[in-house]
Amino acid sequence: MRVLRVSHSAVVDAWRESERLLRRQGLRVRILSARTWDEGGRSVRLVARPGEDVQGVRTFGRHPALFLFDPRPLWRALGEEWDVLDVHEEPYALATAEVLALRRLRRALSGGQHATAPYILYSAQNIAKRYPVPFRWLERWALRGASAISVCNEDAGRIARAKGLRGRVEVIPLGFDPALFHPGTSEPPSAECGPGAEAGTGLGPVRVGYAGRLARHKGVHVLLDAVAGDPRLRVAFAGAGPDEAVLRERARPLGDRVEFLGPLDTEDLPAFYRSVDVLAVPSITTPGWVEQFGRVALEAMACGTPVVASETGALPDVVGGAGLLVAPDDPEALRAALVTLSTDPALRDRLGRLGLARAATSTWQAVAERYRRMYEEIVPRRPARHAAATGGLPAAQPSTPDPATARPEVVVVAYGFPDLVRTAIAPLARNHPVTVVDNSSLAAIRAVAADLGAVYLDPGRNGGFGAGVNHALAHRQAPGTDVLLLNPDATIAPDDVDELHRALRARADLASVGPTQTDGTGAPARTRWPFPSPARAVAESVGLGRRGRPRSAGGRGYVIGSVLLLRAEAIEDVGGFDEDFFLYAEETDWAYRAQRRGWRHVVVPTAVATHLGGATSSDPVRREVHFVAAQERYLRKHFGAVGWAVARVAGIIGQGLRGAVRPGPPGHEAARRARLYLRGPVQVERRMMAGQARVDHDLPEVPP
Repeated sequence: MRVLRVSHSAVVDAWRESERLLRRQGLRVRILSARTWDEGGRSVRLVARPGEDVQGVRTFGRHPALFLFDPRPLWRALGEEWDVLDVHEEPYALATAEVLALRRLRRALSGGQHATAPYILYSAQNIAKRYPVPFRWLERWALRGASAISVCNEDAGRIARAKGLRGRVEVIPLGFDPALFHPGTSEPPSAECGPGAEAGTGLGPVRVGYAGRLARHKGVHVLLDAVAGDPRLRVAFAGAGPDEAVLRERARPLGDRVEFLGPLDTEDLPAFYRSVDVLAVPSITTPGWVEQFGRVALEAMACGTPVVASETGALPDVVGGAGLLVAPDDPEALRAALVTLSTDPALRDRLGRLGLARAATSTWQAVAERYRRMYEEIVPRRPARHAAATGGLPAAQPSTPDPATARPEVVVVAYGFPDLVRTAIAPLARNHPVTVVDNSSLAAIRAVAADLGAVYLDPGRNGGFGAGVNHALAHRQAPGTDVLLLNPDATIAPDDVDELHRALRARADLASVGPTQTDGTGAPARTRWPFPSPARAVAESVGLGRRGRPRSAGGRGYVIGSVLLLRAEAIEDVGGFDEDFFLYAEETDWAYRAQRRGWRHVVVPTAVATHLGGATSSDPVRREVHFVAAQERYLRKHFGAVGWAVARVAGIIGQGLRGAVRPGPPGHEAARRARLYLRGPVQVERRMMAGQARVDHDLPEVPP
């Protein structure tokens, strides 16, 4: 595989490590970087290692969003054949528009003969900013054509999707070198305190570390106030920035309790992290900035140093339960956490171990592996002869199995609940290839998969059910075979899977089949439904919805996705799931697209499965929000804004009337759903997932 990567920040030697690792795996990766760039207040000059395929390009401008490259090296590089173009710049940046414009011009001047590789973008922007013209136009243009985007935090991915991204979202952390950042063999950081016996008394001094820019949005003033309030606390600031003079003046009354070390080289940071009892990352949120990652927290955890961080931006995801989180801009809360962590040996040791495990998921090796998988997912499959000629892919490809005789691959998309995952896959693991996609990145689920011989995939993000299925399809154990989707709260016997497979292969026009289902009590559950539509929404609002129930296992409609066998040829023809559907309606949308291409979906009465339903969620209100939001997305996609408006009005009126006339819980639920339709389901869901509002605040219960 041949990858061209354009990244001005690759001027920093350490930040090219993932590309060096990819080259060792057989990929050809060329980097075009800035010749010099201002990183952390210092001018960094590109110095290539011997044999490293990196070229420095002259730049015009110094702002990351407003600079341009010398177009000549870009033009020459784009004239070569590449499998992937990785533009590691923000979608709204002028440099991004420059690269993509040159790419398009290359193709136009060749009369369409010059193949253009799919391209990837990068974003860390986790605030939904509306940029002035022409930047928002450039951003939308770049996003709509991208095959994927790599982001370092979940919010950046959601914002990219909202602004027009159609491709994949891959959350890839900022990496670190474990050979440099590790606990080491030095003595405890503080002789007077630290994890020794005296620390437990809380009498000795506590050395707090801070590494980063000395600027207000980084919360340095909050940290200084926290330290000032307790004579046991000392702080060492490693860094420089615009607030340094003010900070020094405010620190003057504290004397030698405050140290200013200036900016440290990367090679000096591990010793600094090991020299402190705790690292503070006190970032605050401002109208124009929120913490986008927090690499220093990761580096400190890799060195075995516990972390106290503000609960803002991407910091909770980076720390991931391996440190203490406090409210931002709260000196008292920060002070209490620093003292508690530094004077509680058991807590310090536990968080130190958790921090090491957490950091291990973000080594450069782990980052390189995620980039490799992303590249492989977006590169079109090529004939073996051509692949061997371009390098990276093997010349001999394995033969495709016959889907009519090969056992289907079982795919489980999990988010927590390892016991349910075990129960779901245990009956099938001996007879079928099983793949578990873990959207929660839990070690317990990885252990279940390993114990039962299943393939474990960690996409590094919770993109929802559809994204999880697509991730499994992109990493098939046996490409070309049928796929059984199985919810973690569902079980089916191997014989019933065989029955489904026989039924699917008995007719050439079947895209999917599902079993009859029972719930946890043995009662039958409905598995086949008509496709949603504005007309059906109106009918349901006046109590005629049951007339739309299919009268047999055949005919038009779809089968629910809790236990669903998909035909390999239909997957190839229709494509994967639409990842805009976070939860619910993914299979409805896929089945509808398949039906429009001539495929059908049926229930197989002779196959039976058990589905608990809702067992992987303890919050029925959140499930309701996701369900109705999925209906809005489906109707908008297939019937337009007018179709959704009709269904929305019908929902408001129908559910409102039910809420008014039905007593007890059914009436309360109907009234809540009417409010959900009124507020806009997708908007409520976005606020709920962004943590900007509580569901019980947006949709309060009506008192009985």
